[in-house]
Amino acid sequence: MQISKASSADAPQLFAVWEAAVRATHDFLNETDIQRLVPLVRELMSSYAPIYCLRDESGAPFAFLGAANGEIDMLFVAPGRRGGGAGRALAEFARSTLGARKVSVNEQNAQAVGFYAHLGFRTVGRSPLDGQGQPFPLLHMELA
Repeated sequence: MQISKASSADAPQLFAVWEAAVRATHDFLNETDIQRLVPLVRELMSSYAPIYCLRDESGAPFAFLGAANGEIDMLFVAPGRRGGGAGRALAEFARSTLGARKVSVNEQNAQAVGFYAHLGFRTVGRSPLDGQGQPFPLLHMELA
């Protein structure tokens, strides 16, 4: 799998991947919660750089990663591409190339918690609220 930097032209597809992935894995969020996140995510994705992605045969991103200051800030894989190694490839790239050794995940997202635990991350802390002050606890994980 070849990882490349996303461009501004990729923004609509990256957002589509984010939304599909959230709907597939964040079953603790209701529609109101998701709609509250939409403008925040659009703003973040327009200003976050670089974002790294994996592309399908047509060149469209199907998975992406943002990491800075030793931490994975975002990692999303389109639902139809989950289980094929995309998440692992991006997480390994974050670790080996970008020096990321930390990640914070929603405690209620058991799939993400299990994914990172399988890659060697261990819970080192917990916050009762998410980054927007909502009651969605975060687990802070680090590579062992």
